[in-house]
Amino acid sequence: MTQKGNALVIGASGGLGREVYRQLLASGQYETVYGISRQVTQKPSADISYFVKGAKLIELDYTKESAVADFCHGLVHQGQFTRIICCSGVLHGVTDNGVKLHPEKRLEELSADTLSAYFATNTVLPALWLRYLLPLVKGSLSADVSFFSARVGSIEDNNLGGWYGYRASKAALNMLVKTAQVEYQRRAKNVTLVCYHPGTVDTPLSEPFQNNVKPEKLFTSEFSVSRLLLHLSTVQPDKALILSIGTAKRSRGEKAN
Repeated sequence: MTQKGNALVIGASGGLGREVYRQLLASGQYETVYGISRQVTQKPSADISYFVKGAKLIELDYTKESAVADFCHGLVHQGQFTRIICCSGVLHGVTDNGVKLHPEKRLEELSADTLSAYFATNTVLPALWLRYLLPLVKGSLSADVSFFSARVGSIEDNNLGGWYGYRASKAALNMLVKTAQVEYQRRAKNVTLVCYHPGTVDTPLSEPFQNNVKPEKLFTSEFSVSRLLLHLSTVQPDKALILSIGTAKRSRGEKAN
């Protein structure tokens, strides 16, 4: 009998996170699929863990390092985790501290508060997860840890400018994951780290910016997540595939939902 590992979805109540959680559960490939969210009451399937075998949804304020550390320490004896996907991120809105975020168009719109807020969520939190997840994914089974990045985090592909905080925080995320993979290859050779650009997905995060997106370039959550999981099924730890998988693309003849 094939040994099953566990899976973990960080940010399981967001547009992409909810779909990741659903597809991992539906696959039947995991002993338990843990989903964590800062506000469980906001998720549409709040009671899914009560009637779906192998589902475990947990409310956790993972903006606090101590909460991340305690959570990971508490899972050490639950068996190896073979798939972890971090879906948390911020582009616009108001932070818990009242900082209003909106992609900047000019240098005059930059501020220390907004830059700090972008980096705190898009860069610092994923870095902390990389630190504390190591004991959970290290083991005899192949495992992968993925982070949702963004094409605008590419230095080479930046021809439009603007979006300073978001671009810089995602570029920093890419470098953190790249650097962490070097260490993971020494300490946990079975693990591959991945930064994934899902394309422009029809979720609340991208909704204010969809007017200029061509219909064929606006993806559903279901499509984008399925492409991520398809890519991950081909990843080999010894290949050290660690940077952006690239924009999700439809195969010939495939239609968007």
